[in-house]
Amino acid sequence: MTVMAERPTTRGTEPDSFEGLLNTLDELDVPDGYTAEIIRGSIVVSPWSKGYYLDVMELVCEQLRQHLPSEHRISYGPFLYTFPQVERAYGPDIHVAHRSISRSTSNHLDGEALSFVAELTSSSTRDDDLTDKVLTYGRSGVPVFLLLDMQEEQATVFSMPSAKGYESRDTKPFGEKLRIPQPFDCVLDTTDFKAP
Repeated sequence: MTVMAERPTTRGTEPDSFEGLLNTLDELDVPDGYTAEIIRGSIVVSPWSKGYYLDVMELVCEQLRQHLPSEHRISYGPFLYTFPQVERAYGPDIHVAHRSISRSTSNHLDGEALSFVAELTSSSTRDDDLTDKVLTYGRSGVPVFLLLDMQEEQATVFSMPSAKGYESRDTKPFGEKLRIPQPFDCVLDTTDFKAP
């Protein structure tokens, strides 16, 4: 593993396929305090979130839980969702999908089954969250993507997925309320999302 200041990335003999990358990722001994994803043909190792991010993730989950589509579950934590058509695999900070997705022995979950994703940016992941993930989630048909830009202290909700990513976006600074569109149709209060 090559460790760089902003973004450690694993490179070596390039696997032949996306499946090869997934197999390498499964066998990778990720150092404590880091997570790994597949972004643009590379295994990207990033530091874990700051402590207060947990409070923000719990606040999002608490506010959305009562508005979930039938038989859906909201969770946060290290689950890997794959997008084979674009050769990506992400571990979103918060994810909503039908409960049936977890009835599997695989540690690779179907990214197209997601109905909501939220990412909390860090200095090492921000660029990918703002670009690659917006395109991938939108092109894969994830109905709602919430991007919490922790450095700029603002929330953006993307909706209306399309081949270009998303057709609709709404941005509010932390402290304001943000409408989360269908299939949730609720308002997210971002008052307590700022760093302590």
